[in-house]
Amino acid sequence: MFFRNSNSKSHFKRLIFSSNFSTFSLFIHQKPPFRYTQNHNYVNVYMKWKKDPFFDSIVHIHKSIELKPIIQLKNFVAKDPSGCIPISAVSKRGLEFDISIKVARFLRQYPSVFEEFRGPEYNLPWFRLTPEAAEIDGEEKRVFDECKEDLKDRLKRFILMSKDKVLPLKIIKGMEWYLGLPEGFLEDSKGNLDESFRFMDMEDGLKGLAVESEGEKVLSTMQRNAMKNGVYFGGTMEGIEFPIFPSKGLRLRRKIEGWLNEFQKLPYVSPYEDFSHLDPNSDVAEKRVVGILHELLSLFVEHSAQRKKLLCLKKYLGLPQKVHKAFERHPHMFYLSFKDKTCTAILKEAYCGKSGIERHPLLGVRKKYIRLVKESGRILKYRKTNNRFIKQEKLEKDLDLDSESDDRTELPL
Repeated sequence: MFFRNSNSKSHFKRLIFSSNFSTFSLFIHQKPPFRYTQNHNYVNVYMKWKKDPFFDSIVHIHKSIELKPIIQLKNFVAKDPSGCIPISAVSKRGLEFDISIKVARFLRQYPSVFEEFRGPEYNLPWFRLTPEAAEIDGEEKRVFDECKEDLKDRLKRFILMSKDKVLPLKIIKGMEWYLGLPEGFLEDSKGNLDESFRFMDMEDGLKGLAVESEGEKVLSTMQRNAMKNGVYFGGTMEGIEFPIFPSKGLRLRRKIEGWLNEFQKLPYVSPYEDFSHLDPNSDVAEKRVVGILHELLSLFVEHSAQRKKLLCLKKYLGLPQKVHKAFERHPHMFYLSFKDKTCTAILKEAYCGKSGIERHPLLGVRKKYIRLVKESGRILKYRKTNNRFIKQEKLEKDLDLDSESDDRTELPL
């Protein structure tokens, strides 16, 4: 009866057309990456770790932990007006310099950097920089002056990756070594920071440093390199593939390899873009996490960091609770080194072939410090050998004297 009525027929057609139009309009207004954000195919699969001697043998990465307290003490000595300090000035500040042994003993372990002498007061041990250490220190200061804009840009990018474009000062200071910022960089805000930086109060009574981007789009290292290669055109959620570098002998199962190929085709979400529309359990969200880790390590001096040091960034960069697992799931992009009982995450791209990662201006200076520190081992070995010879000569001389004395007592009267 409904279909016999012409008015009813026209009403039914209008109803069907209206329904189809609504469905179509919802489809065309839906964000393109929606179909990806619902997929979650591989994130919980376990990836077997494979040792790679090449990355385990990069000296400046694995000596970075040892070098940090040496540089801190070097800076403390260098900033003294007299260029030297008594041991009493640092003897009770071991925790401040992250030194677990007596500071005097620590300083004596590096005679190529610190020269010991007897001071003018109280006959205490004093320390000053060796001429070689003072020369590298001067070069380091020149690099800081010449590359101030580069260092400021790296700090700005680091802050802009956060959800609210602000990070606590204690977090930034904890990452100064990785970013290559000199001591006191934040304290001298007038000399080092521009008007885009702003100090502010955060929740929980924390002091923070914010960056105002003024609406300008910030491109990640991945986006800039892809643009140079003509595979990225500045759009949002375009598919950009990560450069991958398989380690020798590392073979992925066919299923995992297939997932990786599909993962590479997913939209790339820049660390500087809004990610609130993403399903946190999706593969696109996983690709964003990998993109953040890639960008972080691109900014760092050695393009590496202790994995545990990055965990403090989870809350502020919108990273998942088990973000450390992302390094394990992507062994073609990251290498985890367990040398010296420390888990260090390394960005492979920075050390493989013609890398698109910009070299940090401070890296060359740190390499010189490491070579100088290695000289300490040779000096101590030489001293030990010489002392052995001196002791041996003294012992032989004493034996000769004793022998002569015995001969004299046995002479007849």
